[in-house]
Formats: sequence, structure tokens, C-alpha cells
Amino acid sequence: MVAVNRRAWHDYHILETFEAGLVLKGTEVKSLRAAKAQISDSFCRLHKGEAWLYNLYISPYEQGNIYNVDPRRTRKLLLHQAEIKRLIGKTTQRGLSLIPLKLYFRRGVAKVEIALVRGKQIYDKREVLKKKEIKREIERGLREFQKGTD
Repeated sequence: MVAVNRRAWHDYHILETFEAGLVLKGTEVKSLRAAKAQISDSFCRLHKGEAWLYNLYISPYEQGNIYNVDPRRTRKLLLHQAEIKRLIGKTTQRGLSLIPLKLYFRRGVAKVEIALVRGKQIYDKREVLKKKEIKREIERGLREFQKGTD
């Protein structure tokens, strides 16, 4: 795993995920292999039947000198045409957007997992935290109960 957008699970309701290839230059691949990427601020857009990844930061490769490219350049995502059409239909709905969740290598090829998401409201985030706390209390109580019966 090269990079993970941990904040996404906190800020969004994840509706659907897709795996996409990523068009990269040579020095970018070397930087990714060294796990020097940040996807927390990035997002995806669909434009003229193509998917694009914006604001993905891949730090310049140290030995790349003149071959390094802009670290925040827009990168093309490789998806099947049917997936792109489906995403175009879904992202036109109000409140839905595309964000990257993970950046990784599969069989030597750089992949990005993108998700169709809906933003969470503040009360949704509080509700999730409350549920986690209740679950934690129940598990703690069960452990205490099991210790007493043994």
C-alpha cells in the first residue's frame, strides 16, 4: 500500500468503489515505489468521457533531475468506458462525488481505488462516534462478565 486516504471514511458515506489504473511518468513510478505520495487532498472529475485525478501529490524523485514532473499535475485514470458512463450518470446527482481511497501496486502496475461518495453532515459524524463508543462499552462489559464467570 503506497498511500491511504484515512480521512475519507470519516468525512464521507462510501457508496461504491472502483479500481482504476493511473497514467504516470517514469520518475513518478519510482517515487511511488518509495511510498512518497499523498492522496488526502485529491479528488476525481469526469471530463469529455475521461476520468482525471486532481491534486495527487507525488514527491519528485531524488535522482530524477530534469525528468521530474510537476508533483501536483493532473493525472488520467484508466477505467472501462462502461464504468465512466455509469459514473457520469451518478456524479450528476446532487451531493455525489469521486475521491481516491487507496494508492497501491498490483502486479507491478500502479492502481488507485476511487469511491463514489456522499459527504457526511456533522450530526452523522457524531452519531458514528456515539455508536463506536456504545459498542466499545458493550464489549468491555462482556469481557468483565466473562472474567467473573470463569
